[in-house]
Amino acid sequence: MTRAFLVVLDSVGCGGAPDAADFGDAGADTLGHIARACAEGRAEDGRRGPLQLPVLASLGLGQVMAASTGAVLGDTGALRSDAFYGAGEEVSKGKDTPSGHWELAGVPVPWDWHYFPDTNPSFPADLTARICDLAGTDGILGNRHASGTVIIAEEGAAHLRTGWPICYTSADSVFQIAAHEEHFGLDRLLDLCRAAAPILHEMRVGRVIARPFVGTPEDGFTRTANRRDFAVATPAPTLCDWVQRAGRKVHAIGKIKDIFSGQGIDDVVKGPDADLMTALHRALEQAEPGSLTFTNLVEFDSLYGHRRDVSGYARALEWVDAEIGRLLQALPEGDLLLVTADHGNDPTWRGTDHTRERVPILGCLKGQAGRGDLGFRAFADVGVSVAAHLGVPPQGPGRSFL
Repeated sequence: MTRAFLVVLDSVGCGGAPDAADFGDAGADTLGHIARACAEGRAEDGRRGPLQLPVLASLGLGQVMAASTGAVLGDTGALRSDAFYGAGEEVSKGKDTPSGHWELAGVPVPWDWHYFPDTNPSFPADLTARICDLAGTDGILGNRHASGTVIIAEEGAAHLRTGWPICYTSADSVFQIAAHEEHFGLDRLLDLCRAAAPILHEMRVGRVIARPFVGTPEDGFTRTANRRDFAVATPAPTLCDWVQRAGRKVHAIGKIKDIFSGQGIDDVVKGPDADLMTALHRALEQAEPGSLTFTNLVEFDSLYGHRRDVSGYARALEWVDAEIGRLLQALPEGDLLLVTADHGNDPTWRGTDHTRERVPILGCLKGQAGRGDLGFRAFADVGVSVAAHLGVPPQGPGRSFL
């Protein structure tokens, strides 16, 4: 039995979503605008010159960009003979991590998420009171839309002084709680988020996220790697469940386990993207026949997209391009490698939030004749295609491109 490796480059959109205007994102284009900035010399921090993605180009990224937006993404080069490529379009009414991943795994979101208004305060008084009761505090800090790094810089000193948790949200359906790992306590923060999650999930808020940080007002505050997401359970079995119920192994790398509330997951590796890539290379060597390795690389989104760091995003893209080249060299014949994304986060766009975009679907069935241009595909086609490759009965609405 051959294996499948599904890699989600978090937020690496390719523009052109047909309904982008409904989200205020008409014209957003994560990859296209980064490439343009590089070509114009506006992304020179830690790198230089045009955006160089030769491996992704060999899988069809240039053709995907041309079809999605009409933009040219540098020299497309020669395609691999075993490559196939297309652009995914989402039907779920969100541009967030759970919506994108669930739909990629065969389960479009059947409801509308709850979003908090961009007001100050942002949260209703009864919700704030319940969070205070759970935290054992007289109040909360924040209570507004904010960037995570900005709000801990603004509220960190008050947090240390009062002991109140910092609660904030964004344009996504999310409730985030930041607290100092030592002064507030990491376990206490995780317990608070765990207790708050059912309340928020009942409101159709997609995720409660623990955002621990360390530091001092004098030296500055830094978020740690101990982030934890408490996501709403999926409304139906996903690709992970399909594979696991067929008696196969599902290995999660990155925040996949949190996104799917632990459902259909056998084991998980967490850490920064460099460590996750090491884990992915290891999985390529060690994963069992018939298994699924499902990876999310989040730093495109968390470190560069939300912070509107074009140079950093470009550096990360060039790094992952080289790493995917190493993966392709080591990929055994018959194994499937799929590289895609869950939404956009155009670092040249207004605000600091996700952008509604198509996503690349780039694949390789090592040693087999490529299927070429897949055209525009539903997100759900990805999960059904992986299931078809593994010989697992699919249960979702997608259509296999294999």
